[in-house]
Amino acid sequence: QVQLVESGGGLVEPGGSLRLSCTASGRISRNDTMGWFRQAPGKDREFVADVRWRSGRVYFTNYADSVKGRFTTFREASKNAIYLLMNSLKPEDTAVYFCASARFGSLTYDYWGQGTQVTVSS
Repeated sequence: QVQLVESGGGLVEPGGSLRLSCTASGRISRNDTMGWFRQAPGKDREFVADVRWRSGRVYFTNYADSVKGRFTTFREASKNAIYLLMNSLKPEDTAVYFCASARFGSLTYDYWGQGTQVTVSS
């Protein structure tokens, strides 16, 4: 079992920034994938970004097209944590943001956090 806890959501004006954090505990290893998803009201959950382990002890990141150039995610393996830095926020970024993890080599996210609300509004 893996437990994931997000923090850092809130209300921000358009153009502003927020940083989300997610800390994992339990049976998480440094080569497991950790990622971010979001779900806006009335919409399906969608992929935002993830960090995957690559041979050679290098992580690589993936981003949804809608957030490329604005969001940055990175993994702090020593703390079993992942962060999402969100800049140039838009009203359409408003959603509940979830942290998730998947076993190394798997495409299926098995564990999910409870979510944190991000609201972009003036």
